[in-house]
Amino acid sequence: MHELDVPILDVFVSGLVFEDLVLGLPTAPRPGTEVWATESHESPGGIANFAVALARLGLRTGMAAVFGADDLGDRVWRRLVDDEGIDLTLSRRLAGWQTPLTVALAYDNDRALVTRGSSPLLSADELVTTLPTARAVAAHIGPWPNDWLAKAKAAGSVVFADVGWDPSEQWDPAVLDQLEHCDVFLPNADEAMAYTRTTSPGDALEALAEQVPLVVVSKGADGAEALDARTGQRVAVPAYPVSAADTTGAGDVFAAGFIAATLWELPLEQRLRFAALAAALSVARLGGADAAPRWEDLAAWQAAHPEDHHLHALISAHSGR
Repeated sequence: MHELDVPILDVFVSGLVFEDLVLGLPTAPRPGTEVWATESHESPGGIANFAVALARLGLRTGMAAVFGADDLGDRVWRRLVDDEGIDLTLSRRLAGWQTPLTVALAYDNDRALVTRGSSPLLSADELVTTLPTARAVAAHIGPWPNDWLAKAKAAGSVVFADVGWDPSEQWDPAVLDQLEHCDVFLPNADEAMAYTRTTSPGDALEALAEQVPLVVVSKGADGAEALDARTGQRVAVPAYPVSAADTTGAGDVFAAGFIAATLWELPLEQRLRFAALAAALSVARLGGADAAPRWEDLAAWQAAHPEDHHLHALISAHSGR
């Protein structure tokens, strides 16, 4: 690939992409019984949650991921390109490898996930052989190499990272070594505590601030908290109250909102509030990527809550375009 083939972007992301099938259940399934889903929804998932949420906020977004050369992979690819305008120049379709499928069982204001899949045949470092010019990059870190993040940082991109669920539940602290190349780390509270071996989100926040300049911990219904290790500024915001239909992908939408607000150079508290609002609106609908809010969704929320002035100017400026 020639360098001229790679687009200039606002944000470039890389990680695993899935097809998500979300089933809304009235109660948890039990062995030997049958539960009828009250509703269902299919949507791209995984790193696609990041990409779609960013694109819907008006950011030029590119993604490097592996897709199976199968019907499922073709469907997800078309959705991302045709419906969301995401650049997949650095993504690959691979024959002989199945696109991962996740079934999310949504009930009791939470969800459980079951995934059919295997490790992709190409790593992010093998996909990202030519770095695009991007103001920011974002990735899911884990027990796999992400050397491309160091190259992106050296090229001047702001590097954002988060982590996902560890199926082994070992939470190897060595994963955090990759934070050396990151500017912002965005785990949820459970992940933050598991990797740092701490017992409270606040303690985890402080431990992580020793490894990365800015740490943001999302705490679900308890809001979010951030600590800027460079200035010592610590900010906490409450969650926006919503009736949760499905929390699939909410952490990714939160992170995408924070990335966008960072690129808009908002103060730290406003970045947190915008991320929290984007995540709150996403859990009100089934699906991960498909539930990511657009500006009209944010404007509708603001119209319904005129008493909340924290983000009024931002939402008015963007939704009027």
